[in-house]
Amino acid sequence: MSVTAVIPAAGAGIRMGTPLPKQYMKIHGKELIVYTMEVFQKNKAVKNIIIAAHPDYFPLIERLKKKYGITKLTAIIKGGKERQDSVFAALSSLSLLSSDLVAVHDAARPLLPQAVLTNAVKIAKEKGSALVCIKARDTLLQQTNNSAKYVDRSNVYYVQTPQIFQYGQLMKAMEKARKEKFTGTDESMLMRRAKYHVEIVEGSMLNFKVTTKEDLDLLRSLTNSH
Repeated sequence: MSVTAVIPAAGAGIRMGTPLPKQYMKIHGKELIVYTMEVFQKNKAVKNIIIAAHPDYFPLIERLKKKYGITKLTAIIKGGKERQDSVFAALSSLSLLSSDLVAVHDAARPLLPQAVLTNAVKIAKEKGSALVCIKARDTLLQQTNNSAKYVDRSNVYYVQTPQIFQYGQLMKAMEKARKEKFTGTDESMLMRRAKYHVEIVEGSMLNFKVTTKEDLDLLRSLTNSH
């Protein structure tokens, strides 16, 4: 049962407000996407890495692959308009057994701890899937117009990545969504919609997604000693 990491990296990073997509911005002289690729490069459970990107950045990714020795990066394919399109394009380019595992991971989550990844793969091999999440810690308030409601956080999770599923099931879930013109926020939503089991596994606060300039500052601080 092989494990292939799929990294959708075709996003423009609009919320960051910079001309260069955030995944290619340099942190201490090294592009953010390199930190992300290195997580999977170092993990023994992962066999291959596939990146879905905008063709303009293919030459840069190829250079980074050589410069940083990302030997597991076996394909760079053209991403789509939405994350879902990029993931589907990556999956469609693969020749895997139905039971092989695919770990979809955000390009902008560069500090995924090895222990979290290893555990998620282990659980996915046992249960057929693994959705990395962290339990809500803060008080949750739902504000609508003039009313406010406090949400019970005991069963609330912040969904992260990687999201690990069997290749065959994920393809079927994505094909169903495409056929019905449904766009989900992530793979787990499509899997649940297709009535597949999604196993929740423990994530990490370090596994945050770089979305704003403040996140970028935090990343710079946390990688200062690297």
